[in-house]
Parts: sequence; structure tokens; C-alpha cells
Amino acid sequence: MFAIVTAAIAPGMALLSYFYLRNHYTTSTIALVFRTFLIGVLLVFPVMVLQYAFTTEGYFSNPFSRAFILYGFVEEFFKWFLLWVFAYQHATFARRYDGIVFGVSLSLGFATLENVFYLIANGLETAFGRALLPVSSHALFGVIMGYYLGRAKIEGQQRVKHLTLSLCFPIILHGVYDSIFIVFDMYFLIGLIPFMLVLWWVALNKVKRAHHLDE
Repeated sequence: MFAIVTAAIAPGMALLSYFYLRNHYTTSTIALVFRTFLIGVLLVFPVMVLQYAFTTEGYFSNPFSRAFILYGFVEEFFKWFLLWVFAYQHATFARRYDGIVFGVSLSLGFATLENVFYLIANGLETAFGRALLPVSSHALFGVIMGYYLGRAKIEGQQRVKHLTLSLCFPIILHGVYDSIFIVFDMYFLIGLIPFMLVLWWVALNKVKRAHHLDE
């Protein structure tokens, strides 16, 4: 059990460290990032209950409606809402990149506990694939969400546009990610590898753009 929990937590911690250590932060910011991570962890429970209830009642029986609404919209909306409440409303954003750090932190909190449950149910042999795909994809969705939230917070201008993009862009990407498994079935890697490469490219460009604007 210890090995499974360690393997489930490690990818999230590694990715969070990667994005966090790109900038220097004060002790108070470290505490806020950790709190945001814990909020993401706790978010798993109501989301799982809600998804289970919809599934049990027979809603979203179409695979694509599940991909885009039950998983994409539900998960990304609640992540966005809590990020907006706890980070956007109450945290002091000194830079646009701060939004990325908070977005990654909350998303990885969610992905980490989800990964713990998955490895407990399916075994340690799935750990490597989970680290490369679901955990990293959640982190990258968080980068994009946080980038636009950071711009909305710092710039003020076009705030509604940036807030809308911070919600809609991750929902669409998450829905496309889940749809690849439907379209390609057992050959999902044919579609997923190019998608993940593009997702990394988009996310890292957002990181680069945030640093450029902050300078």
C-alpha cells in the first residue's frame, strides 16, 4: 500500500515542484499554494459523488456527452470555481505567473488523490502511464486555466474575456482528451500522443508568455 500511495503522489509533487520552482516565492505564498493543493484534493469527493449520481440515474449515457459534460465540464468547472473563490478573490497576485502556480496546484491536488484511488483499484503497474497521461494532463489544464486567471487579475482589461477563456479552454481540452479514448478505443495512443505533445506545447507557451508579460 505504501508503494502504491508513493507512486500515486510522486508525479503530482514532481510537476508541482517544476512549475513552482520556476519563480521565487515568499513563505506566505508557499502556504497558499499548499492550501490550494489541499482544496484540489478535497474536491475529488464531491465530484466523484456527483458523477456517480448522474451515471446511476442514467444521465449522459452518450460517450461524448460523458467526455465533455460529465468529466470535462464538471471537473474543470469546479476546479475553476474554487480557484476563482480561494485564489483569484483572496490571494495577492504579483504576477500573471502566480495564476499558473495556483492553477497547477489545485489541479494537481485533484489529480493526485484521483491517482491514489486509481492505483489502489488497478495496481502499481499502471503508475507510469497514469503519470504521463492523466496526471500531467490535469497539470497542463491547470496551467492554461491559471494563465488566463492571472491575466484577468493583473491586467483588468478584458477581464470577462480572460475569465471565460480560463474556464472554456480547459473544458474543451479535457473533453477532447477523454474523447480520444472513445474514438481510438484500444489504439488510443495513436491519438493521445500527438494531443499530449500539442498540450505541452500550448501550456509551455503560456508559461513563456506569462513570464514575458510579467517582465
